[in-house]
Amino acid sequence: MPNLFLHLLDAAFYFVMAAVFWPGGKLCCRLTATHRLLALLPLVLHLYLLYTRMLPESGGLSLGFATSLSAMAALTVLFYAVAAWRYPIGGLQGFVLAFAGLAVGLAGVMPPALPVAHGIEPMFLLHLLMAFAAYGFFAIATFHAVLIALAEKHLHRPVPPRMVADLPPLLTLETLLFSMLELGFVILTLTLITGGLFAEALFGRPLPMNHMTVFGLISWLIYFSLMMGRRVYGWRGRKAIYGALAGFVSLMLSYFGVAFVLEILLRRA
Repeated sequence: MPNLFLHLLDAAFYFVMAAVFWPGGKLCCRLTATHRLLALLPLVLHLYLLYTRMLPESGGLSLGFATSLSAMAALTVLFYAVAAWRYPIGGLQGFVLAFAGLAVGLAGVMPPALPVAHGIEPMFLLHLLMAFAAYGFFAIATFHAVLIALAEKHLHRPVPPRMVADLPPLLTLETLLFSMLELGFVILTLTLITGGLFAEALFGRPLPMNHMTVFGLISWLIYFSLMMGRRVYGWRGRKAIYGALAGFVSLMLSYFGVAFVLEILLRRA
């Protein structure tokens, strides 16, 4: 498999960095400028591997379950590397780096998918870029929702587990959660619009009613309801957590669910 060694090397690098920043460790919540920059080092190789996998020498645009997951992980690492300069999120770095290690390792051992039809069309590339960005932001928001649920569960314990104690304050987690939901919602809206324009230019009809369109629209409605509930009724806590999880599951079913069945269960490219 192409670049297998580099994928495994990058995965190992991510896991080492995850161990360094894992909650409860000495460096977890004491990030210096050097530590913040160190978290970016495996990302450089990660981006190169994504480029070579998505744009192979044979031409076209190669996508698939593992490649898409790897791209989403790279965006997540990049976001946290930038956010670490503004927010006290040292306790989150270990989780993010471990996820990226798993994603890049999976991309290395799985065979690349066949090139996508119309993969070089400018409208499709724009649609694809925004789709990955939306997936990435909603993945980050979902991750925060899970952490908020974990922190709330142990909030009233006299001595919470060290992993929970090293997390950022709940207010910081909730602020980041809704910031990512709002960004993701805007990008998802643009993704649906560009997808409709691309489909109309190519097939003569916008938004064909297939599984991707249906689940994409369902996720859009869920996120829209969640943000309106936040603004009008002040939703937070469990309502925010459940809404973020429901929207993410629906969004993942719009693409990753089918890709997983075809490439993992049925072993098709």
